[in-house]
Parts: sequence; structure tokens; C-alpha cells
Amino acid sequence: MSAVKQEASPDKAPRLSGTTPSGIEVPVVVTPDMPKTKDIGQPGEYPFTRGIFADGFRGRLWTMRQYSGFGTAEESNERYHFLLDQGQTGLSVALDLPTQCGLDPLDPMARPEIGKVGVSLSNLSEMEILFRNIDLSRISTSFTINGTAAIIYAMYCACADRMGVPREKLTGTIQNDILKEYVARGTWIFPVRPSMRLISDTILFGNQATPRFNTISIAGAHMRDAGCTAAEEMAYTLANGLAYVDELISRGGRADHFAKRLSFFFYVHMDLFEEVAKFRAGRRLWARLLKERYGVTDPKAQMFRFGVVCGGSSLVAPQPYNNVVRVAVETLAAVMGGAQSIFTCAYDEAFQIPTEFSAELALRTQQIIGYESGIARTVDPLGGSYHVENLTDQMEERITALMKEVDDYGGAVKAIEDGWLQLQVARRAHERKLGLDSGEIPVVGLNCFQREDQQVAPGEVFHLDPHASKRVLEKFEAVRASRNDAEVQRTLDRLEEAAKKDDENLMPYLIDCCHAYATVGEMVTRLKKQWGEFREPVRL
Repeated sequence: MSAVKQEASPDKAPRLSGTTPSGIEVPVVVTPDMPKTKDIGQPGEYPFTRGIFADGFRGRLWTMRQYSGFGTAEESNERYHFLLDQGQTGLSVALDLPTQCGLDPLDPMARPEIGKVGVSLSNLSEMEILFRNIDLSRISTSFTINGTAAIIYAMYCACADRMGVPREKLTGTIQNDILKEYVARGTWIFPVRPSMRLISDTILFGNQATPRFNTISIAGAHMRDAGCTAAEEMAYTLANGLAYVDELISRGGRADHFAKRLSFFFYVHMDLFEEVAKFRAGRRLWARLLKERYGVTDPKAQMFRFGVVCGGSSLVAPQPYNNVVRVAVETLAAVMGGAQSIFTCAYDEAFQIPTEFSAELALRTQQIIGYESGIARTVDPLGGSYHVENLTDQMEERITALMKEVDDYGGAVKAIEDGWLQLQVARRAHERKLGLDSGEIPVVGLNCFQREDQQVAPGEVFHLDPHASKRVLEKFEAVRASRNDAEVQRTLDRLEEAAKKDDENLMPYLIDCCHAYATVGEMVTRLKKQWGEFREPVRL
């Protein structure tokens, strides 16, 4: 057996930092007088520091999802049935880049990417295959989709119509958070202002048509993976959330009504106590902002509902089985932080699409924590800890200060249009890279405790069907040949005309297009004619 590269002696091991990754000083001992918040309240009561439900997970565990989707709709449907058979309680749909960017499979830019990082979903026929023999009235479905979120949501509504499922019974989430796409992820299509209009249309339509479905998941996750600290992730996410609230109010929405379906989405990284404090502080701060800034009085509209991913950039390819431990620690933080939905990354997700084995192991991690560990028996099990309460207070102060910087700049929309917020994230990413390279940020197997013989991809390797893209193209052509072209053109013309009117909700027109089997690319093309495309700001 090869020796470990780094000698296992105290003077060679990484030094423990006295601060959290967000830069918060951690005392060696926290005394009772340190936390500033003396009355942390009760779970289920404003400001919800300890959780939004009085009984926590005793009434119902969090929704267990595995992010999944690849190749064709048939292959992904098969994986969904496998995961549901293993006890998964919700679906999380991964979509390929052409679908995310509004390109049909025939587009020359799309062809090399068909089915690569998610399932190809170009029209209603594909979605009908994707959810074949799955009861949409009984399963919660999440879509990680942003630039084309309104179209995918319209397609889901149309799919439910075809299956005979009443829209009011649909549950789940579309991410639909375009602001963070401009900051960190990059699958934007339209400029900021018309994108905000389209998001408002989905939320206001969904409040009436699909009252149990979350039509936005305001996501800090991708900003975190792009380099942000936990405090920055929460601060920039809440700042974006306020921008959406302002936009919805300007379009006639009532915060007491639409805020009930606002949800949030985060990554969980490895500093367990900081992550728990992040969620407790964010929950408390969001409730106060809605009450004090917008006069929201309905407790359900003040609630901070969020889902998480355990994994992401905290997972590394060297010594990949270490990632199983990382995901377990992060899942503990998510549960103790009060998440409503959890997706656990597979250990091999740092370098490939998960195999059935690795995906099942990731799901079993949640199930073991949920049903064996005992931490779900009581609400907010770390509540009252001197350390956690002190850290929650300091995290809230740090988040509030960062949000003030965004406000002082002119708000989230202006900060993004000018590229200011993107620059803050880029600077932090650079700092993190330097910390990883120097070993100041220790990651076992990556920059410390390495082995001469360490493998990157032990065990089973996932292989994408090389003929998947050919089958997608064949199905696409078959749909175009069999649909009613006159009806397609009629619905697309009506959509384009409605896009010219700023006060017209586009969702009914998008649903009509989907029913006619218009494609994602065709709908996006018509909207581009009216709105143009986003151009990245030049940063000097």
C-alpha cells in the first residue's frame, strides 16, 4: 500500500482556523452572555428563527429528491421510476443545456450538448414521455430551469391537462430565478427587465392556477458554488428576493398573497454550525423584511421556505468516497437548519453523471439520517446552544450589512445590470481559489492527506448512450411532421402579439403554444423578436 503523501504528524496537519468561511470570529468558549437575542421564540411563530412549522419534522419529513435527468425522456423516466421505487418522495428534473438556453435539438449550437447534463425537453411530447406512468397529482416535481422556466412551467401545466390532472393539484417548484443566472450561472436569454416581467407573469398566474406549486425558487446555490461565502450567499439571495417582491407589487400583486408561494434554494457546505446559523438567520431576517418593509401580516406569507443541495463544489474528484462523508455532514446541517426539501449529491457527481448505485447511496444517506439518527424528533435541536445562537446573531448582522451594500448601490437589478454584483462574486471566487491552492482552506484528498495511488473514478462509471442524440432528433422531426402547423403558427403569433403588451400575462399564451406542440426554440425565437437578448456588461 502506498504511503500517504502528507505525514500524519501534528505539525504537518492543516491548522484549524479561528474564523468561519464567512470571516466570523469563533470564540474558544461561548458564554451565556454572548448571544444578543435572548428570546429566540417558538417554532412556527414569527420571526420563525427556530423553524416555520411548530412540529418540525415530526408531522412530515422533508421532501427527499435526487437531481436526475440525462439523455432521452425515456431514459430519464426509467431512472425516475427506479428512484421512486427506492423511496424517493419527490422528483428533481435536470434539463440539458439546449433546453435551458432555448435552443431546439436541430440548432447547430445544440447538437453537441443534447442530453449531456440533463434530459432533452423540446416540446410537450417529450414531457408526456418523461412523466409516463407517474401521477402528477401525487408527486412533487422540481425543475432546475431559469431562462425558459415559464415555457417549461407552461409545458408542465399542459402535460397535466393531457393526463387529466387538475392544475390545482400540481405540487413542486420551478427555479425561475433569472437574477442569479446573470450573476453566477449563465443560462440567461432575454434582458433583465423583460425577464423580470416573465417571472412576474408565472408567479401571478400560478397563484391562481396552481396554488400548491412554487413558481419561483430564489437561488443562492449557484452564487455559493461560484465562490460566495455562506453570508454572501444568503445576503445576495435575499436582495434578489426583494427585487422580485418589488416587481410583483409594481404589477399589482399583493405581498400577503404571492409571498406564500415564494421559495428559496441554497447549497450546504461543510462548516456545519455556520450553515445552520445561515438558515436560522435568513429565516428570521426574511420574516422581518416582509413584515416591516412590506406590511405583510399573514404568517404563511412571512415564512421562509427553502430547499437545499448537499454537495456541489464542496465535492472533489480525488478520493471520491470521501464525498459520502461530506454529503452526510451537509445533510445533518440541512436538517438541523430546517430545510423543507433536500437533494443529496452522489459521491461521483464531482466527475460524472451518477450511476444507479451512487444515486441510491445518496438517497439512503437522507433516509438513514431521517429515520435512524433521531435528529428529526425535535424541532431546531441546536436551538439555545450558546454557540449557535451567537453565530446566528453574527450571521444576521453580516447578512444585513451585505444587503445594505446592494441597496446603497441601487438595488439588485441595477447591481446586476452594471456588473457590480458579478464582480463581488468573482473576487471572492479568486480568494477561495488562492486558499485552496495554498492549503489555507483544507480539503482532505485534494490539498492535504493525499495518496500516491489515489483514484479519481473508482468503481462503476456512467456511460451516456452515444445514440441518444440521434433518437432525440428523430422524435423531434416526427413531432414537427405530425402536428397542425396552422395551429402552431396561430398560437405563436398570439404569443408574440401579447409580448408587445407589458400588462398582458403571457402564461395562457405559452400553455396554448405547448398544447399545439410548438417547440421551446420556436417560442423563444418569437419572444426574442420583441425583447432582444441579454448582453454581459463590460467590466473594467
